Amino acid sequence: MAMSIPEMAHAVKRLQVRQHRAASEALRPLNVTLVQWDALRHLRAHPGASLHDLAVLTFQTDQAFGTLAARLEARGLIRRVAGAGRAIRPELTSEGERVFAEGREITERVARTTFSALGADELAALGGMLERLLAG
Repeated sequence: MAMSIPEMAHAVKRLQVRQHRAASEALRPLNVTLVQWDALRHLRAHPGASLHDLAVLTFQTDQAFGTLAARLEARGLIRRVAGAGRAIRPELTSEGERVFAEGREITERVARTTFSALGADELAALGGMLERLLAG
């Protein structure tokens, strides 16, 4: 019997939570949370982004991302630099670059494990379906 749409929605959420927990556990040796690593990832992908831009990209409020940025700065993973006008822009430090790179390897390994039960054709089909759903 096929899953109902509410069951599918719940299954997607369960898979996301399982992925999040596995990645969080795998990142623990780097002394960084998945939320912190994701902030480094977006900062690396969007150099010069404002704290507000990064908050939007990471699904956080400006205040929550400001707190996160302060923690990342205290750990020496980012530094705040002057931008245009009065804007302050965060950027990765060399330590932030190292943690980002090691974290990328870890999170990619976790993602491959999460989807390892699917073959190449199934992964391509799932990817296409997700893209259609997200575009709608």
